[in-house]
Amino acid sequence: MHPSEILKNVRTALVIDWPSRDVPESLVWAGFQVHVHGGPGPTDYSVYELNDGQIAERHIGRPPEQAELVYSYRPFNELPEIIATAKALHAETIWTQSGLSAPGVKDPKGCFVPHEELEHARQLVESAGMRYVSEPYIGDVVR
Repeated sequence: MHPSEILKNVRTALVIDWPSRDVPESLVWAGFQVHVHGGPGPTDYSVYELNDGQIAERHIGRPPEQAELVYSYRPFNELPEIIATAKALHAETIWTQSGLSAPGVKDPKGCFVPHEELEHARQLVESAGMRYVSEPYIGDVVR
């Protein structure tokens, strides 16, 4: 299924870290309810929302009760924890982003992942009963 088709069934997204504010902001502008886990603590949760035509961040201190999509910009060794979070939220899709355009080349829109790592991640997510997306850049898809 193409990523744009997956997004048609998403109302709420949990964003776990991001390479730039463009990720949560583009999701808000596209009409999604956006929750962000922006730190390592259990209460580091905020909601990003439109407020008088501007995007505002409001600390809520807890994850959403449910989200169809979990987007993650975290190292792949954290994927098991991200999968557990996604399952608890009844998510249908996990979308990861590396922030690399090639090995060692940082790019906030980059989605490069070595093939072996990508296949391992896909296997972990799909064996948990969810879809896995790692490209293209989510901000470009929602625009």
